[in-house]
Amino acid sequence: MIRIEKVNAKNIWDILKLRVSKEQESFVAPNDLSIIEAYIAITGNGHAFPFGIFEDEIPVGFLMIGYDVDDSFDNPPQIAYGNYSIWRLMIDEKYQGHGYGKEAICLALEFIRSFPCGKAEYCYLSYEPENIGAKRLYSKFGFIENGEMDGEEIVAVLKL
Repeated sequence: MIRIEKVNAKNIWDILKLRVSKEQESFVAPNDLSIIEAYIAITGNGHAFPFGIFEDEIPVGFLMIGYDVDDSFDNPPQIAYGNYSIWRLMIDEKYQGHGYGKEAICLALEFIRSFPCGKAEYCYLSYEPENIGAKRLYSKFGFIENGEMDGEEIVAVLKL
């Protein structure tokens, strides 16, 4: 059984050690960059929730949830306004293929549906067009591509 825990002084160094395989590096930002982006969002009047993903006490991945837009957004997709996002999801290469990604999405949606920043109609996420695995995984949860792009990434949306 996995759990998510907010990134904190106790777990940050273990979370920073997590890595995806070389083949996946173009699909997801490193965790240090994600945590920096969370800080920039928060100091830019936004909302970011960075979490470590743990199996018991073992860190297996990283998850970041966002809400709305902040001062640092440059040309965000329309769906970003007033909605939640699964901003980042990564499972360390040593722990892939064990269902942690699916469980993490369940936990992410549970957190989002608690509406920590207020009610919203949608949750969205984005992925590289070549990332067929991500598209397949997210579609199992009901995420549907809405025709928008977030930079070079395809946007998919789930009604909450």
